[in-house]
Amino acid sequence: MRILVVEDETRAGDYLKQGLGEAGFVVDVARDGHTGLHLALENAYDLVVLDVMLPGLDGWTVLQRLRQTVVGRHVPVLFLSARDALADRVQGLELGADDYLVKPFAFAELLARIRTLLRRGPQREEDVLTVADLRLNAPARTVSRAGQRLTLSAREFNLLQLLMRRQGEVLSRSEIASHVWDMNFDSDTNVVDVAIRRLRLRINDPVPGRLIHAVRGMGYVCELRE
Repeated sequence: MRILVVEDETRAGDYLKQGLGEAGFVVDVARDGHTGLHLALENAYDLVVLDVMLPGLDGWTVLQRLRQTVVGRHVPVLFLSARDALADRVQGLELGADDYLVKPFAFAELLARIRTLLRRGPQREEDVLTVADLRLNAPARTVSRAGQRLTLSAREFNLLQLLMRRQGEVLSRSEIASHVWDMNFDSDTNVVDVAIRRLRLRINDPVPGRLIHAVRGMGYVCELRE
């Protein structure tokens, strides 16, 4: 199994890499928040060990951004921090961490907590998403509307999957850009609007009834409207 350790203290990071490696894990180490977030989004990790006080992006922000993505929504995250106040532990768990261990710690306890989290396994997202007569099969990467198969590009499929998984939620252009394009939204570009326009044409052509709607000044939403 593969673990990402995000820890800026060189000795601590090397200690964790060696100890977890000897326990049979493949371990990558990031020394700052930006690198940690990038690695977490680009690679398939079974678990992330995350420090709170990091250069660049702090651990709170890394976790928030990770949880906002399809890739990182269900990756187990264990906070490892010298911040031992109850408020810090509560904040970490409320942000979506699966566990919180205070420094200094016994390596045996860390290892036990990691193995416990890994035994739980990640929560499985729904394989098949439906909105009215629109059906998306995530593993098969297929989409149909009213039983008619639709051909989408990889980007269009990912965009539709995001909208359907967040059915009923208005997603801003910046949020869509960060999820689907892994980029910060530039107000001078219309890449999101163009992609949505193309997707709406593909989704709405087979049968009447629009499922993807623009919300003026806010973004886009996928839902059935009478």
